[in-house]
Amino acid sequence: MDKLDAMQTFVRVAEAGSFTAVADQLQVDRSAITRQISALEKHLAAKLITRSTRSLTLTPAGAAYLEKCRLILNLVDATETGLREEGAQVRGRVRMAIPLSFGRERLLPALLAFMRLQPSLELLLTLSDQRSNLIEEGLDLAIRVTGDLHSSDIVRKLGQCCLQTVASPAYLAQHGTPVHPDELRHHECLLYTSSSTAAQWTYRIDGQIKNVAVRGRLAANNGLALLAANAAGMGISVQPDFLAEPFLASKAVVEILAEFRPPPLGIYAVLPSNRYIPHRVAVLMEYLGQALKQMGH
Repeated sequence: MDKLDAMQTFVRVAEAGSFTAVADQLQVDRSAITRQISALEKHLAAKLITRSTRSLTLTPAGAAYLEKCRLILNLVDATETGLREEGAQVRGRVRMAIPLSFGRERLLPALLAFMRLQPSLELLLTLSDQRSNLIEEGLDLAIRVTGDLHSSDIVRKLGQCCLQTVASPAYLAQHGTPVHPDELRHHECLLYTSSSTAAQWTYRIDGQIKNVAVRGRLAANNGLALLAANAAGMGISVQPDFLAEPFLASKAVVEILAEFRPPPLGIYAVLPSNRYIPHRVAVLMEYLGQALKQMGH
């Protein structure tokens, strides 16, 4: 039995709370995972996990062993990193979730450039605007663009982006240009449904952050779809700068209410809780931070 492999599998099972989930992550049969954990328990002469029909729970010995495994795996990874020469290639697989639009427009070019620099790296990408559960999904890293982090999130800030309120010149010529966020209630607004506050837009008004209720007949879970509706004169929307830039440059839309812009959103690398950070993940985060800085984020 390879002890380090067994430790890594045990950590995955403990964090995911499921043999099946770990088997899916590693693309092996569930029986292979259960055999490895059983062999580990036999080797240690200790029960680590209590199995029931619905869930897995750690025994006291299992909880103590989990913390030791995390420390040992972190030390092994740090030791291997220290032995590598400066600039040496990173190896292994990184499972990563990125936002759909920001991922395609900003992150994907940087990730492809990173892979060209690191030919021994494997990258498994999930593009979605839904909030990922890193542990349950077996992810090493997720990128989130948000102003609403959870208190339990372990993050590194990579950059930021601003939100802009935009509309087409044709729409404004027909319906008038709002000069204050409160006037938006008289306008057709295009709503981003992946936000938990789709019908409330945030602005800085009189030095305070305030939510403004909006309404509209068109809603979508994709910013580019809403920008297409913007350009067609269908209404007003709030967009991150990385999506709005080409539409503003072509004058398909113009920015309004610029003096009321809300605080920027943070661009964060989110890590699984209580997990050691593999060298390949740390190097990737550093590269993305530098790449976003060069892009003006």
